[in-house]
Amino acid sequence: MELTYNYAEYTTQKACDLLAVDSPSGFTARAVEWVREQFSALGFEVTVTEKGGAVIDLGGEDSEHARLLEAHVDTLGAMVAQIKGNGRLRLTNLGGMKADNGETENVRVYTRSGRVIEGTLQLCNASVHVNGSYSDSKRNFDTTEVVLDELVSSESDVRTLGIEVGDIVCFDPRTRVTESGYIKSRFLDDKLSVCILLGLAKFIRDNEITLKYRTYLHLTVYEEVGHGGSASVPAGVVEAVSVDMGCVGNGLGCTERQVSICAKDSGGPYSYEVVGRLIDAAKRTGADYAVDVYPFYGSDVEATLRAGHDIRHGLIGPGVYASHGYERSHKDGVFNTLKLLCGYLEII
Repeated sequence: MELTYNYAEYTTQKACDLLAVDSPSGFTARAVEWVREQFSALGFEVTVTEKGGAVIDLGGEDSEHARLLEAHVDTLGAMVAQIKGNGRLRLTNLGGMKADNGETENVRVYTRSGRVIEGTLQLCNASVHVNGSYSDSKRNFDTTEVVLDELVSSESDVRTLGIEVGDIVCFDPRTRVTESGYIKSRFLDDKLSVCILLGLAKFIRDNEITLKYRTYLHLTVYEEVGHGGSASVPAGVVEAVSVDMGCVGNGLGCTERQVSICAKDSGGPYSYEVVGRLIDAAKRTGADYAVDVYPFYGSDVEATLRAGHDIRHGLIGPGVYASHGYERSHKDGVFNTLKLLCGYLEII
């Protein structure tokens, strides 16, 4: 049974579609509905949890030694913290969104009435020809502000638009796929891996595969704030693997064209047994991979363990450069991740 590159192409197209659906932590319902529709169309049972995530049952024979693959739909973003007297907005971050990274990015403010209002995150007093301290100014969410693309000059003007404190602010992902196969966008972490799991599900359905172990997917919605995978583990699961972004950077071996297997991150080592079997699966399927230690990272599956679940755990993902910024991966990294997952589940 052959896994063709067409599944990497399919995954990439679906990722572009999902990246167009704004979904920072706490504001994920539309993205989860997109996920529900996609997996349901493939014929899989999807349950939306009380917390707002999605659990998908891929089937399988052995329900007493079930597997769980976790990825997260939520992304970084922001929230309105203050409507300023000059008609501009002070933000507070959702997850690890950084003002110095989001500066000059287009944003969308979602009001509770359903109206969406555009603007831009700018340094306060952003004109270089006026602000002599422009280059020296520290960038954070107290020194930056959203300049709305509306005729407003006061707090009351802004409130008339329907904007209130607590409204969600989403950053433009600027998704682009190059002719050479590079995938560039904000929030590849972790929408690219969500769609890798969709590509895996399509491969299973297209080939009418019955899995050796009962296998579930949990697409979580609060990973970026630390508790995404802390609940909704189906009965019988003994092993869970987070499918998240693989780190690319100085001191690490992974590139955007590979799949990364994480041996240790900020939360400590992953299961030695699981890491070993992931390496074996990569070798067996010919997946181009790297094993790395991530210096600043935490995953859904660690939240699962901290919640008290007695399971083995692992972490993999396509290589992604410039994490939590304008990120970059490659279709080859997608394909190698699909290969590794198929090897891990023993279907190729």
